Amino acid sequence: MGEKPEHNGAPGATVPATVLAVEGSGAVSRADVLAAEEPLEIRVVAEVGGRRERHSVAVTMRTPGNDFELAAGFLCGEGMLSTREEVWRVDYCDSSLSQEPHNVVEVHLSPGIHFDAEQLTRHVFTSSSCGVCGKASLEAVRISCPLVPIGDFRLEPELLVRLPGSLREAQPVFSQTGGLHAAGLFDGTGRLLELREDVGRHNAVDKVVGALLFGERLPASDRILLVSGRASFELVQKAVLAGIPVLAAVGAPSSLALELAREQGMTLVGFLREGRFNVYSGSDRIEME
Repeated sequence: MGEKPEHNGAPGATVPATVLAVEGSGAVSRADVLAAEEPLEIRVVAEVGGRRERHSVAVTMRTPGNDFELAAGFLCGEGMLSTREEVWRVDYCDSSLSQEPHNVVEVHLSPGIHFDAEQLTRHVFTSSSCGVCGKASLEAVRISCPLVPIGDFRLEPELLVRLPGSLREAQPVFSQTGGLHAAGLFDGTGRLLELREDVGRHNAVDKVVGALLFGERLPASDRILLVSGRASFELVQKAVLAGIPVLAAVGAPSSLALELAREQGMTLVGFLREGRFNVYSGSDRIEME
């Protein structure tokens, strides 16, 4: 790769600010810290007709840091990448081609890897709050991921309810700003393996999947993914394409997320918090007395 992926909590993840703090009838000016939010353009450089061509595939609002993982994870979620060998290198854009080179990431596909821009279903712009909700149907996921996640382990309820606390304790930027989503990857014993934060919950998951791709750890068939918000269809889709068999969320799943999870044999857990949770699908992986 062109450059080693950045560590979580990289410089630029926070921005200082001055606020007027009002309490009762009094007010005081004080320093504060905000989660940074900047646009990131994702480009793919691939061989087309014997020439290497550059394609702009998406722009997302994100928290700077782990940008290479974000780009690679995004392409995994689109079914465009599945192995580390498909990526030749990842670079920030040459400054001569962009006024903000560190807000443009180029994923160079290995020679001979086919690229079809029409296959992409997330287009051009996505906000940090909701991502680009582009999959029109479950059929698109069936085509991209014909194999369901495996995950032959069983989980005790006591293990699951510990995960949100472990995630919060490991969130370096959230502890400063209170303004970020998180995605955490755990093993079957509840050990936190990867943590990524971002203003966009889709971006946080993309960063985790990108880290798995670069570490040649896909499919992640013996892992648990925990997200800090609700479980949307697109987050279930990302977990399925990464081979992750268990997705847990502190919020509720959507109806389409549940439909996809059931179809793909995934364990989907919602409202995971302080001693309780709901199992919406895949209850066979939960060890109940």
